[in-house]
Amino acid sequence: MKTITTTAALAEFCDICAKHPYVTVDTEFLRERTYYSQLCLVQMAYPGADDSSGALIDTLAEGIDLAPLYALFRNENVLKVFHAARQDLEIFVLNAGVMPTPFFDTQVAAMVCGFGDQVGYDTLVRKITRANIDKSSRFTDWSRRPLSDAQKSYALADVTHLRDVYEHLAAELERRKRSHWVKEELAVLTDPATYKVDPETAWQRIKTRNNNGRFLAIVRELAAFREADAQSRDVPRSRVMKDDAILELAALRPGTLEELGRARLLQREGRKPAVSEAILAAIARGMATPGKEQPKVAEAPQRKQGSGALGDLLRVLLKAKSEETDVAAKLLANAADLEALASDDDPDLPCLKGWRREVFGEDALRLKAGKIALSAGPNGVEIVAR
Repeated sequence: MKTITTTAALAEFCDICAKHPYVTVDTEFLRERTYYSQLCLVQMAYPGADDSSGALIDTLAEGIDLAPLYALFRNENVLKVFHAARQDLEIFVLNAGVMPTPFFDTQVAAMVCGFGDQVGYDTLVRKITRANIDKSSRFTDWSRRPLSDAQKSYALADVTHLRDVYEHLAAELERRKRSHWVKEELAVLTDPATYKVDPETAWQRIKTRNNNGRFLAIVRELAAFREADAQSRDVPRSRVMKDDAILELAALRPGTLEELGRARLLQREGRKPAVSEAILAAIARGMATPGKEQPKVAEAPQRKQGSGALGDLLRVLLKAKSEETDVAAKLLANAADLEALASDDDPDLPCLKGWRREVFGEDALRLKAGKIALSAGPNGVEIVAR
């Protein structure tokens, strides 16, 4: 197993990779103790029949510069192949401002090739290559050195088997004429904005049933402070303040250090003088937010008469289309899409755009308009023109 620990060796390996049409890539990282993922290892392989064309790049090696790797990522002549790439891409975008292009995600491709919803790498390898991956090193602390041979073998398998998986899926997409479907799906993953968290919108991830404007304004200010503080100090959000502490403070609305000290859920970090003052300032900003500027939670649209039954019909259609096309149902439309499609007169939904409209959306609109009906036939659910 080739382990790269110097910039010169990395540049030499990347030069070899650049001569091939694609490379497979994976990462190992830690995030338990930091806000941003700590990149510990990059695995990469170019086309080949064994492990000799793969390498482990030790990103923690003293003095190593990843510039040759990032240059390869920018090379438009080499396709970068990942599996379930969102977290991998986030690391490269946030740590180095680099988006690997062109790019291919085998998990997305598998979803449109009949392998189900968000199929795992191990399952995909087993179904396509008939190989089994040793999972014993899955929960490794990848920041510790030296790595054992078992850990290295586990890491390298993530990219060597991926070559066969990619080639199988690429051929299948070409055969089914669905390559453009995958390109549409990858547009979100390759948008750098996908990976940037705005502190001002961080409150939207906190689940609460309290829709009071003043309460939500305080939640928004506290969440914004927590996000900015966690980013600036590179610590997990939960170390600054947990969600339940934010909700408790928004309900209690303490105005002094003494009142803040009575909060039950505030951790030791939040009781430090500087953090406590910042928390009180955030609460004061929320309290002072004018009514028209207070956040509002969008109310669920009222159901139209008959929309429940229509929703059931749309679910049957979705299931039938999923089975007919061998595409994961959740990739075509989710429960919220079906609810909106049944209730809204002019919904703006992903299932009504691009390839999804071609596969499901067009017939869904026709069903809603009464232009088609569903019938149980010898081959399952069939569409009947009206």
